[in-house]
Amino acid sequence: MYDVKSLKAEEFINDEEIQDCLRYARENKNNRELVDEILKKAENMKGISHREAAVLLECDLPDEIEKMFHLAKKIKDRFYGNRIVMFAPLYLSNYCVNGCTYCPYHAKNKHIARKKLTQDEVRREVIALQDMGHKRLALEAGEDPVNNPIEYILECIDTIYSIKHKNGAIRRVNVNIAATTVENYRKLKEAGIGTYILFQETYNKKSYEELHPTGPKSNYAYHTEAMDRAMEGGIDDVGIGVLFGLNMYRYDFVGLLMHAEHLEAAQGVGPHTISVPRVCPADDIDVSDFSNAIPDDIFEKIVALIRIAVPYTGMIISTRESKRVREKVLQLGVSQISGGSRTSVGGYVEPEPEEENSAQFDVTDRRSLDEVIDWLLEMGFIPSFCTACYREGRTGDRFMSLLKAGQISNCCQPNALMTLKEYLMDYASDKTREDGEKLIQRELDNVASDKVREITREYLKDIADGKRDFRF
Repeated sequence: MYDVKSLKAEEFINDEEIQDCLRYARENKNNRELVDEILKKAENMKGISHREAAVLLECDLPDEIEKMFHLAKKIKDRFYGNRIVMFAPLYLSNYCVNGCTYCPYHAKNKHIARKKLTQDEVRREVIALQDMGHKRLALEAGEDPVNNPIEYILECIDTIYSIKHKNGAIRRVNVNIAATTVENYRKLKEAGIGTYILFQETYNKKSYEELHPTGPKSNYAYHTEAMDRAMEGGIDDVGIGVLFGLNMYRYDFVGLLMHAEHLEAAQGVGPHTISVPRVCPADDIDVSDFSNAIPDDIFEKIVALIRIAVPYTGMIISTRESKRVREKVLQLGVSQISGGSRTSVGGYVEPEPEEENSAQFDVTDRRSLDEVIDWLLEMGFIPSFCTACYREGRTGDRFMSLLKAGQISNCCQPNALMTLKEYLMDYASDKTREDGEKLIQRELDNVASDKVREITREYLKDIADGKRDFRF
């Protein structure tokens, strides 16, 4: 039985409901009247159901797809404006006991170089990231109770927050580690993490169990119910996602939206972020082994429809994707991107030679952070290093209520401009600094409140004089 409020995985991600939903979508393929009715509802910017979104996904009428893309951009501009939050992944350890068939960290891979950062190596990696200009990290680690226990993760978080190098500081650590216990989630909360991130990979239980034949991750229910335990442990913000290409994309698209609906119904607040990675080549992994890879046009449509269905969520895309694809989806819904990323353990201090590849996946967008920042500026986006909401306690339902009411931009716009100013002063190349200063002057006029605008001007002058870390 399908029950959106149930805490049991097979009830809130119900296979019969998904199959029935997909049949309904096929039966109504290119039903213009229904498609237009759904898009009309979506214009209210309060979201649509997984069933309605499946109908839009099935539609392949070019003019209707164009309407979807136009609406997705409109919704994204309404909730997130032209701000793009920047982050970088930091890989702590690639030791792992799981047997995931799509990941080079799988336990049977005997030729990958296994590495685990010491606390001194964590410091070196963090300083390298600070010297690039990063303020927000996403911690990554394989699942290994011996090599990567929760105590190791907590020690790394403490180390990261302790490092102040020149004007650099990591102001928020998000964490992407394996599903764990309520007690361990409480420990992560106490350590001051931002968002807890965990990808489902696929919501199809049969496919999930085939892709995860061994190890703790093979337990579908325990993994799928992790976000409920995280919230029980006091973590306000969680991030979900699937790895598109492992299973039929329509199934996982519907499952992803059902998970978002479940969190909203059962926990009172939906996902803070949704990530949309696609299967990539890596050591010991051949993407041709996965027959469900999706082309760029379908991928872009998925991004647009997630934005329409879950208008409030932040959407994340990594350097897995090319510059061309990232440029397209930034217009359709993505609000967070990584830049200058390394996906190997220790890769920021000492990039690996090709023959010693220990990366989790191959990076497609290999530009430096500064190149990515200037690229965003040239497109009219505001690269933001803001972490103010976490630090001011605007998390969970408090953040979502402000976002849905359209009030969060009163904080986000000036905070984005001030953190960009910090980057320009401390790290930017001459061209990026010039482009950034021009954008700041233009965007100051878009700060709605006269009072906030004037305070922002003063703070920007203070930043130019060497002061740091202002926020609303």
